[in-house]
Amino acid sequence: MSVFHHKERLIEPVVPTHNQQVSIGSYLAKRIAEAGARHYFTVPGDFTLALLDEFLKEPSLSMVGCCNELNAGYAADGYCRATKGLGVVMVTYMVGGLSVINAAAGAYSDDLPLLVISGGPNSHDGQDRHLIHHTIGEIELYQSSKCFEPVVAKTFVVRHPKDAQIMIDEALSVCLYQRKPVYLEIACNLSTFKIFEPVPMKFSDPANPTGNDFVSDPESLYSALDDILHLLNAATKPVLVAGVKLRKCGAAGDFMNLASAMQCGVAVSPDAKGLFHEDHPFYMGCWWGCVSSPHVQEIVESSDLVLFAGTIFNDYTTVGWTAEISPSKSIVIYPDHINICGKHFANVYMKDIITKLIPRVPVKDASMINFKRYKDGDPELVVPQINNLSISEKEKPLTLKFISGQIQARLKPTTSLVIETGDCWFIGQNLHLPAEAIYHIQMQYGSIGWAVGATLGVALAVQGKRRVLALIGDGSFQVTAQEVSTMIRQGVRATILLFNNNGYTIEVQIHDGPYNDIQDWKYSELMSTFNATNSKNAIGVKATTNQQLVDALNMAENFEGVALIECCIGRDDCTSNLLIWGSKVAHSNGRL
Repeated sequence: MSVFHHKERLIEPVVPTHNQQVSIGSYLAKRIAEAGARHYFTVPGDFTLALLDEFLKEPSLSMVGCCNELNAGYAADGYCRATKGLGVVMVTYMVGGLSVINAAAGAYSDDLPLLVISGGPNSHDGQDRHLIHHTIGEIELYQSSKCFEPVVAKTFVVRHPKDAQIMIDEALSVCLYQRKPVYLEIACNLSTFKIFEPVPMKFSDPANPTGNDFVSDPESLYSALDDILHLLNAATKPVLVAGVKLRKCGAAGDFMNLASAMQCGVAVSPDAKGLFHEDHPFYMGCWWGCVSSPHVQEIVESSDLVLFAGTIFNDYTTVGWTAEISPSKSIVIYPDHINICGKHFANVYMKDIITKLIPRVPVKDASMINFKRYKDGDPELVVPQINNLSISEKEKPLTLKFISGQIQARLKPTTSLVIETGDCWFIGQNLHLPAEAIYHIQMQYGSIGWAVGATLGVALAVQGKRRVLALIGDGSFQVTAQEVSTMIRQGVRATILLFNNNGYTIEVQIHDGPYNDIQDWKYSELMSTFNATNSKNAIGVKATTNQQLVDALNMAENFEGVALIECCIGRDDCTSNLLIWGSKVAHSNGRL
């Protein structure tokens, strides 16, 4: 990861056949629109004001002013997820950039093409050795880009007009091609400098990121194919496990076709929920070690061959390293290489190997037959009544179990779920998603507070097409709560279920202490605080009983704004899987 500035210029700008000129800021705005984005998220600062003026002239883009830079970054993250394309956040130099860097790191962990645009010092300040405000008090002016280097694919610093076209075009190309964040800094005095207007440019297709851009090494590809087919033919009860990297590689649909061809049992890793249709005839549930969906752990871990596609193995997804499968019976397909029972095959791309396997794999249905045998003995799943509660049920104190049942009963194909870090992970995993419902989660980075900003970005991306439902704990909400005001300002349609149990429940289960307690807020009343000018755009409701929750959810379903429902539950009312998972992760963290 390196800073690419004008002294390192490798190629010359393309000169168009006509001489029409635009400002550097306008050039960037037009390129962003050409790449498919329609919104950008920002907090203004003196180094970006002129650049923002140029962006406001681009009719294809809409500005979304946010409450702080971290939230703006989270919103751009959610926008990437919902559009499967480019997200853009613009901040001022250093004080804005270092605030948004946490969001950039999360986007990197989940392969999101997030473009971080920062204003920079005047292009003359470096050579004049000026000490600039918003810095740490040192003359050197690459402070911000150096901080970003570990969490982005590449950094670009434009301090000479001749570099603008090259750097802007490469920044966007790298961002979309690699599906990773990129940092682009533009000196504040260059935003209005005139350069040739952009010529048409083809970017990687965000909805199909592999396209024709990645070509596997043929010898490695077919050697891997032969080995995989040999193992599949010899296996008695193989299973497939879908991982989150399927999204980056545009291979989720191909993986479903592979499952249909093999007819074996299919599980998903917890961070890949929603990438495989849960109504698919061979879907079993989530494989998450000892907190897996019913019977899934037994089927996966007793299998004689497990094919993982795009799975991430970390301490959270393996439940503190307790859910590891022996390499001797594992095929792991990564985005650009494969490991077959410990044997490495380089330069083989996920989409290539999966599509080659589909017409060649044998039918192997033993694992699915075994799963159905287990499942047939389970009690029938009863979907709770949305209305018509009995008199005794109406006044019962609200519980997590009742809330979960009400969520399940109201899920639709047009629902987009945003799931915050914490017990919401486990609530979400227990939901059965209708076909076409979408599920957003940040598990690898797991930054609490992410879901508030992400809900804003998702809601803007799907406005008028889908209903956004966010599940957020009270501790996480307090980190980024003020961005609800931006949702109201933007007129988005979203429902936030806020679980108020007076603390960081997930951390209580990992390692409890007084640091997990938080100050209680009147959460539902915040909606009037955030909504001083338009009471039609927001509503807050507090639910302490079953009937109050039912009434609130009924209201929210038809509300054309932001509905926040404060769900008051007991401090120790959490999913049983969180208790199990928390103890395993705590043991892993504490090992010597």
